[in-house]
Amino acid sequence: MSGAVKALTGGAALALLALPRPASAAVDSGDTAWILVATALVLFMTLPGLALFYGGLVRSKNVLSVLMQCLVLASMLSVLWLVAGYSLSFSSGPGALDALVGGLGKAFLNGVSPASVEGTIPEVLFFAFQMTFAVITPALIVGAFVERMRFAAVLAFSALWLVVVYAPICHMVWGGGLFAQWGVFDFAGGIVVHITAGVAALVTCIVVGTRSGYPRVAMPPHNLTLTFAGTAMLWVGWFGFNAGSALGANGDAAMALVVTHISASTATLTWMSIEWIRHGKPSLLGAATGAIAGLAAVTPASGYIGPLGGLAIGLASGALCWWASTVLKFRLGYDDSLDVFGVHGVGGFVGTVLAGVFAASALGGNQAGLAIGPQVGLQLGAALLAAAYTALATWVILKLVGSFTALRIDEAGESQGLDLAEHDEAGYTLGDFMPGVRASGE
Repeated sequence: MSGAVKALTGGAALALLALPRPASAAVDSGDTAWILVATALVLFMTLPGLALFYGGLVRSKNVLSVLMQCLVLASMLSVLWLVAGYSLSFSSGPGALDALVGGLGKAFLNGVSPASVEGTIPEVLFFAFQMTFAVITPALIVGAFVERMRFAAVLAFSALWLVVVYAPICHMVWGGGLFAQWGVFDFAGGIVVHITAGVAALVTCIVVGTRSGYPRVAMPPHNLTLTFAGTAMLWVGWFGFNAGSALGANGDAAMALVVTHISASTATLTWMSIEWIRHGKPSLLGAATGAIAGLAAVTPASGYIGPLGGLAIGLASGALCWWASTVLKFRLGYDDSLDVFGVHGVGGFVGTVLAGVFAASALGGNQAGLAIGPQVGLQLGAALLAAAYTALATWVILKLVGSFTALRIDEAGESQGLDLAEHDEAGYTLGDFMPGVRASGE
């Protein structure tokens, strides 16, 4: 074969390889590239963002237990999402039940191939993106019962909770179920993620009980440097959480990113200012917690509002979440250790309701002709129904798990710390804090 022929045939082969595959004709490469990045960002929120945020807030004798819980939950819940979670959330349910929960038609990704398309992205990528939401939601609840709940009970509770609580609520909001049919606004998970996690956290910390010595014994964070690092990772990852929920590289994604940042910034300044006024000094812990409150609150509204809405939601969440995490918690006496209910539950509720206000085009949103009163009623009704179902189902799951394994560690194990009692490991060596002095674990 002559050199010219070889060159021609080789060029033809390369041209054939370069042709687009017919099965991917509906897939937009720009949208796909962005959601690939967003998926990684949302997973980054759990590993390592949430793990470090929570890990720094507990006492040193419990830091590894928190890291272990986040790591193993991310792994276990990913597998459960494949087995049944995705199908129960995003496939059609049987008959009238479809309004409440999906079926098992897509269990183990049955019928989903690389050629399957969801909107303008491959469905398998949509599966992965939604998986990261399913992973972080039960992991958020961990903050309510740190330092006292047994690892086996954490795993059993979280597995059941994903199937019984998360999947039905997700289906009702995003899978075409009841709330979607009502026209409820929840762009990225105010109801699906934050209200469910926050309410479940409140129920769980009440059922499990307070930490030994709470509230008489001071239990300050052992490493706010870790908490700051986790906060920064969560903030950056949240751009994938909210802007990624546009499921495309477009103007809606860009606006969601902007309002997310504005809300977080405003809530940070609000929480810090309240502390500064009341206590005379601003704290990193307060500023970091305020940032998370603003991020959680703007989540349901982020795809519908403009900068004015982001500013208002950040201001409201910074103030209300501060009140819930300090005044309300101590008045009622429950030990929501890392303020999951106060930040995520209350923040998610605030953002869900205010989405019905600031989505209106007159207030900078993208919903022309929105009737604010009726929409706020829908938002409020859906939030309350989701909260009520979550509370009841969480209580039942805890009682079920408690019937075959103890929910909390015994007194000796709690005193020793979960790192050693549950995992036979320590987060730090004896010389890390006080060289030459026996470690107290505190």
